[in-house]
Amino acid sequence: MNRVAVIDYGMGNLHSVAKAVEHVGDDLHLSVTANEKIIMAADRIIFPGVGAMRDCMGEIKRLGIDDILRRFVEDRPVLGVCVGMQALLDHSDENNGIDCIGLFDGNVEHFEDGMTDEKGAALKVPHMGWNEVNQTRQHPLWQDIADNSRFYFVHSYFVSPKNADEVVGESDYPETFTAVLAKPNIFAVQFHPEKSQTAGLQLYKNFLGWDGQG
Repeated sequence: MNRVAVIDYGMGNLHSVAKAVEHVGDDLHLSVTANEKIIMAADRIIFPGVGAMRDCMGEIKRLGIDDILRRFVEDRPVLGVCVGMQALLDHSDENNGIDCIGLFDGNVEHFEDGMTDEKGAALKVPHMGWNEVNQTRQHPLWQDIADNSRFYFVHSYFVSPKNADEVVGESDYPETFTAVLAKPNIFAVQFHPEKSQTAGLQLYKNFLGWDGQG
């Protein structure tokens, strides 16, 4: 039995995440929960998120999710998604500056105003829609996912990690930004796998079998 906890702190499209994971999982016991005992009994965690970082971190700290994640990741895999990824860094510039969980060294920054594409057309913020992800190094969660596959993004902020070796995927808007981070027991993506059709489902399937290494 593969026990998976999707962390529910009131800030994510949890129904879509759960349905996607159930679709690709075998012999799966999935819980959508903020209960510490249930989370700590799981084999792996999915940590999604949408919304303003101040609100997200407020609920994360109120529920003790930050401490749970720090303990869990010592020996089991965690998948961060969208704002769940951003919350794993040290600090976010959103809402005039918010301290985050600090499992990755780095900052979360806003896309610049006035960005244009190669033809001079204005680029909107948030960055919303399909975009290619360049796999900057091999990782078990890229198994059976072609390099430069397209994933679905919705975000106004992007992560700027201090350690370039932790970057395993990049996208462009219009400049290159970090789309995926990884370190032992953590894989974190800026895009939404549950909205990314075949490639996104494959990533969830890979996560369900990942031992946390690579």
